[in-house]
Amino acid sequence: MSAMIRLAVVVSICGLLVSCASTGGTASAPPPEQRQLTAEQQYIAYVERIAKRRGIHLTWINPPRFEEKAASQQ
Repeated sequence: MSAMIRLAVVVSICGLLVSCASTGGTASAPPPEQRQLTAEQQYIAYVERIAKRRGIHLTWINPPRFEEKAASQQ
């Protein structure tokens, strides 16, 4: 009977050690910084998201470049 109790204690301790070891990682990491995407980055993300949904592999040869409206009017 004491062998069964020892086995139960050892299994319980191992279970606790495993669960404590796996709680670190991303749970304790700070949240990612919120950053503003430029119009170019938003457009690229939009097109890539649609291509991924359709199963298309997309490679940008000449990524889009948007000029600011104020700079183009001068």
